[in-house]
Amino acid sequence: MKHSTNYPAWPLAPEQDMELSSEQSRDTRMEHVKNVGDTERVISGIAGGLLLLNGVAGIRHSGLGGLLKAALGGFLLYRGASGNCPVYSAMGKTDHVVRNTAVNIRCQILVEKDRKLVYEFWRKLENLPLFMKHLETVREHDRMQSTWTANLPGYGRLQWDAVIVKDVPGHLIGWQSESSAPLENAGKVEFMDEGPGRCIVKVVIVYRPPAGDIGLAIAKSLTPTFRKLVKKEIKGFKHSLEELP
Repeated sequence: MKHSTNYPAWPLAPEQDMELSSEQSRDTRMEHVKNVGDTERVISGIAGGLLLLNGVAGIRHSGLGGLLKAALGGFLLYRGASGNCPVYSAMGKTDHVVRNTAVNIRCQILVEKDRKLVYEFWRKLENLPLFMKHLETVREHDRMQSTWTANLPGYGRLQWDAVIVKDVPGHLIGWQSESSAPLENAGKVEFMDEGPGRCIVKVVIVYRPPAGDIGLAIAKSLTPTFRKLVKKEIKGFKHSLEELP
């Protein structure tokens, strides 16, 4: 399983215990941008289908002409299906632009337990569904790679592979999804001493929906209900740890 080692260093601003702030940041990558209007998409789809059929049928007789028609038809079909036009993007056209925004969730909690114990509990990723109820399972293949299965409210079941990209024992854990994930995501958890037997935990989790209509459906499920759910689950982590003997 191939994975990236680039770790996103998101800053975490100081916040009150158990306060959850979330913000949405624009994703400027082309594959996450819809810049073709609905009517134009329908026209592109119909014209693309006709050109593709005509071009494929004409390749044997007209050679290059048929091939060019087929290529143009394929481009128009992509344009209609995805709502993205690379030509418009290159021209800087902003009409009808819709971007699937990333959901950036940050929080900070105070746990009445030793920092090392708190780190070890989180580092065993299979413990995460014990308090993160939107996660069905996290299956660890080894110390670095794992498979996550989640249920997003309003959308349904998703599964992806993830990799630990940074691990400072007792202090920091960073992970991110593999490139094949249906929902790109990454996270960072920091553990800091706050006196004897007390630990501050800072959490950053980022979810970035994919392009297209499926991505829009996923994005709708991430806010605002999802943010409230994560806040409740982080509280559950605090309570789970403090109830341990």
